[in-house]
This record gives sequence, structure tokens and C-alpha cells, in this order.
Amino acid sequence: MIPFNKASISEKELNYVADALRNSKSSGDGPYTMKVYEKFKEIMGIDTMLLTTSGTTSLEMASILIELEPGDEVIVPSFTFSSTANAFMLRGAKPVFCDIRSDTMNIDEQKIESLITDKTKAIYTVDYAGIPCEADVINTIAKKHHLFVVEDAAQAVGSKYKGRYAGTLADFGCYSFHETKNYVMGEGGGLVLNRKEYLDRAEIIREKGTNRRQVLKGMVDKYTWHDIGSSFLPSDILAAMLYAQLERYDEIMEKRMAVWNTYQEGLTELEQKGYLRRPILPQEIEHNGHMYNIILPSAEIRNRLVSRLKENEIYAFICYVPLHSAPMGTQLGYRPEQCPVTEDFGERVLRLPLYADMTVDDTLYVIDKIKNILCEN
Repeated sequence: MIPFNKASISEKELNYVADALRNSKSSGDGPYTMKVYEKFKEIMGIDTMLLTTSGTTSLEMASILIELEPGDEVIVPSFTFSSTANAFMLRGAKPVFCDIRSDTMNIDEQKIESLITDKTKAIYTVDYAGIPCEADVINTIAKKHHLFVVEDAAQAVGSKYKGRYAGTLADFGCYSFHETKNYVMGEGGGLVLNRKEYLDRAEIIREKGTNRRQVLKGMVDKYTWHDIGSSFLPSDILAAMLYAQLERYDEIMEKRMAVWNTYQEGLTELEQKGYLRRPILPQEIEHNGHMYNIILPSAEIRNRLVSRLKENEIYAFICYVPLHSAPMGTQLGYRPEQCPVTEDFGERVLRLPLYADMTVDDTLYVIDKIKNILCEN
């Protein structure tokens, strides 16, 4: 059986989690949380980051920090997970769905400016499949119109755009360390504060609106309620797991890239014959091997391929139903034809199995089955 995803867990993760338990520091902001911050600074140069309970809650924190209110509008791609939109809709803001590019399936930066109104407060970008958006163009548009940019880099930990790491490309970067991501802590996320003036308030929001973290830093001797907030702080036990993953950063990256590159090479002939389209990578991008997806000629062919792969115990998934045409999107008044590229690709994209401990032989087996199924008629 080739599962869709499986976290790579070694003795290191087990040992660090056990150590966190023995230390009797199971709540947040313990020693392993601090070690995670040190690792992110060492690997990516990030020095203003807060671990959160999920990628979703990191987006929610960013939505609070930029003070979104009812009546505000946020431009966001429709081809994303519901968390990207839920985060700001919980503040009362309205999503304005933008179509995607046909190459990277990221937000089409050329269509953003036409969607801006006097109610627009922010642009939320998504680094789909670990491929960062066209950040420089988007940031220029945002600066011109005095908008915030929040980068949903849930899938892009370790990816680069023009030499800069995903998560550092906007005012705020949001990571996910869910078990389906490259580096995992079971459930968890991270908020990167690229505008450091927001750090103090972010720490308060993350701690139920209190200044508890100032006590931990030795700045005050008691903490009190200062702001709105919630329980966005993950357990140090989960941070121990993530720290082990980050110590294996290069190993995990290399393994995933080996699988990704095997797919890319092995499916070349099928693309040349018109059976599918492989991922397209902009020259300025260094991706992290998070996802390998193919575009099939039609929804019918995709659905048949999914079914036949499953018969061979290979589990592939369709990725997203576009938000603008999902049940919630239609309730908000959106129609499928408003984002035609998103609608088209949403019906034809297929995400193949990819995880760090997947072997090259496993990958070649999947490729062989895809060839047999697509070419049998």
C-alpha cells in the first residue's frame, strides 16, 4: 500500500517528547519551544516568530493584529483550504475571491488590483504546493493601496522566492506543522512577524489577552488582562516533536525532493503525449517538495485515475474544491464562472502520494501504475 501521506518519525522525536514529559513542562513556551525558535533563526534567519496551535490559528492571530472588522474586504485566492478565508471571516471581513495563475495555481497577481475597493483592507496570499507567490508584485500593489499582506505559507516551509524564505515575504507569514506537512508536530503552526512592532501585541493575543509571556521573560512579576485573545499557545511536548523534525531538516528535505524529482522525470513522457501536465516552476523559486500534483485532461479522467489507483492501494487525492463554488461560497453569493481558471483546474488537478519515507521504488511503482491506467485505452 502507498498511503497519501505519512509523517517521518525517528527515535529522535520519541526521545525528545519523552524528555519533555520527564521535565514536567507540558504547557507552552517551555524549553523546546525556545529551541524551535533557535532552529528557525539558524536555518532561515527568522528571529520574530511565535508557535501556535495550528496554521489556522496563526492566520486568525494575523487577522486580529491587522484589526479586521465587519465591512472590511480581503482579497484571497479561491484555490485554498477553508482556513485561509475562515481566519478573517471570523473577524467579520468579507472574502473577495481572486482567480489563479494557470502555471503555479497561485493567486494571479495581475488580477488583484482590479478587485481593490475602498473597503479592501488586506491581501491574503497562499503558497500553493510549496511554491511561493509573486511576492514583489503583490507587495508593490499593497503598498500603493495601503493594504496589509498576510502570507499563508502553510505548505511552503523551507521554500524560497528570489533567495528569501517563504513566510518572510509579507507583513505576516503563517506556517503549518500539521501531520500532513513537511515538518510536523501533530497539530501546530507558527506566526512569523516580519513587522516586529507587532510582536508585543501578538504575545498578548496568543496568551488569552494577557501579558503572561512578560512574566516568563522576567519583565513583570504578575500578569493581567490587556487585550482580546485566545489560547493560541501549543504544548511544549508538541514543540519537542517539531524540534526533532528541524534537527532533521536537511534529511527530510532531501528525501522529499528525491520523490518529487522522480515523479517529475518519470512522468515526462506522459506529459509529452498529452496525458497530463506536470508542475511548472518559475525560475526564481526553490520549492520544498511539499506536493506533487498533475493536471488531467478532464474531471472524468481524473476520477477514473483516482479510482483505479485506489484499486491498486495507491491513495491520491483531488486537493481543493474551490472556495468560491463550495457550499459556503455560493451562500456568500459567488458563482463558478467568477473564477474560471480556478474552476477548471479544481476539476482536473490530482495530488499524488508524497512523504519523506516514500522510497524511489515506491514512486516508480506509482508512476508505472499511472502509465498503465492512462494508456490502457
